[in-house]
Amino acid sequence: MDLSPATARQIARIFEKDTGQRLGDDRLWRVNAMLTPLCRRLGVEPSDLAGRAAADPRDPAMTQVVDALLNNETSFFRDGAVFRQIQDDILPELALRCAASRRIRIWSAGCATGQEPYSIAMLFAEDPERWQGWSIEILGTDMSRAALKRASAGNYTAFEVQRGLPGRLLGNWFVEKTDGSWTIVPQIAAMVRFAPHNLMRPPPGQRSYDLVLCRNALLYFPPHNRAVVLAGLAAAMKPDAALILGAGETAGADARQLVADADLLTVFRHAA
Repeated sequence: MDLSPATARQIARIFEKDTGQRLGDDRLWRVNAMLTPLCRRLGVEPSDLAGRAAADPRDPAMTQVVDALLNNETSFFRDGAVFRQIQDDILPELALRCAASRRIRIWSAGCATGQEPYSIAMLFAEDPERWQGWSIEILGTDMSRAALKRASAGNYTAFEVQRGLPGRLLGNWFVEKTDGSWTIVPQIAAMVRFAPHNLMRPPPGQRSYDLVLCRNALLYFPPHNRAVVLAGLAAAMKPDAALILGAGETAGADARQLVADADLLTVFRHAA
């Protein structure tokens, strides 16, 4: 039931049209690797699945195709240097900048199964004296409904909590279940909500967020679509907000409205 190269390219084109992300010839292996088992589960031929998705993007099968092809790789406190920078530089900045309202809004775009927004929530929870009386609102968004369902449940395997999560934080902010999995405690879950969002669409709020994170997602978008995504991220940022991209990612010429922070790595600000 392997996909033919022609069918794989057809599905890749449909995927790009729906998500803005490109699966070039060097990544067509992913189409075959991810969709062959999906076709087996659905009991359909790959060419039939491609035909259904092309004929009607609202076909329920298309949702499963997108979920299968999206890269949901993530972990708690992924790239430790980034989170040290958030803790040591970004959060103190937000404490000063938002002191009058005592309200901080953060958007984690492309959050997959939720480890990034929960990691940020733990940074706040670990410093209760500083943030006593503050309203901390963290939004995690992703295109994958399956990933968001897992994120909302806040339940992770033993393997997932061992990736990047210090033992002290595991003990402080998770409860172990009888099956060996771990569930985030209500105090952390209360700071975070999840919603579906396509990065090619307008952001969930104009000039609403004090901090936006979109890490390790831009590399999957071709230049024109990357510019659309960056414009949406910039539109969501308050005038003095910060945007954090992934290591090696840059706004570059794709977003004239953003410039690199002179002092902080992978951080971008509104251009003057």
